Amino acid sequence: MTIAIAHPNIALSKYWGKREGAGNVPAVPSLSVTLAGLATRTEVVFDAALAADAFMLNGAPADPGALARTTELLDRVRLAAGTTLRARVASTNDFPTASGLASSASGFAALALAAVTAAKLDWSVTQIAELARRSSASAARSLFGGFVELDGETARPVAPPGAIDLVVLVCVTTEAAKSVSSRNGMALTASKSPYYPGWLDTAPRIHAALKTALLAGDLPTTCTLAEESALAMHASAFAAGVVYVSGATLEALKTVQALRAEGIGAWATMDAGPHLKCLVSATDAARAKARLAATPGVLRILEAVAGPGAHLAEIGA
Repeated sequence: MTIAIAHPNIALSKYWGKREGAGNVPAVPSLSVTLAGLATRTEVVFDAALAADAFMLNGAPADPGALARTTELLDRVRLAAGTTLRARVASTNDFPTASGLASSASGFAALALAAVTAAKLDWSVTQIAELARRSSASAARSLFGGFVELDGETARPVAPPGAIDLVVLVCVTTEAAKSVSSRNGMALTASKSPYYPGWLDTAPRIHAALKTALLAGDLPTTCTLAEESALAMHASAFAAGVVYVSGATLEALKTVQALRAEGIGAWATMDAGPHLKCLVSATDAARAKARLAATPGVLRILEAVAGPGAHLAEIGA
């Protein structure tokens, strides 16, 4: 039995869309922060008694699609390890699953690390990140801690957790799963949005400027660019009829804008889901959290900071 813990990440500069061809390669570069305070715990056991892989997610059998993606990753591990043993996988998240909080990123990062270790493969974290990326591109970023860049097929850490004084306030607006997966949303955006070519042109420029600001320790510029990236991503998706934001998302965005108008450093980012994330400094976190918690439609606030990459919690025989 092998247990791995991984944390979700949110992209400050977004990736949205895939390159043509196989390999699950992002169309644009991204830069993320791995979040301490939210976690996925995944256990993997290879068992000769199993006729097929089994996957329990949050205490219940996973749906066929999730099981198929899990088996695809395990098949790559089995091929590398020279084994045909099937696996029992149990994974739990302490935050809403499949709703735009990067549970697939932390999930596949934890699965990749646990499976590689259970199969006794002597792989580097870079190799494990590559394995995870093929199942969920953003999962490659969760193998590393702090601030992480994903450019093409390669994920790499670019700054430690304390590089900037950043607190992420996650405004949970629903406990339900989203109706359109990120993978399908990207495909629809690429095929239908008249703004997708503009996104492909704009995203790398935002990414480069944001990376420069982050490495300079410039929180306001980093977060301003993060908000710009998120709004551009959602605009391109919206034009294809792919809508992840809800009324509660927009109410939370209005609260962030009001805080900023009052002189408080607060910025917004949103991924492929309805949960707005407010980016603030530690000094402003309490005031922003109180205002966001009182916003209509916000159910609760999860507070997170930059944290570690995926790690092992237990290794058994």
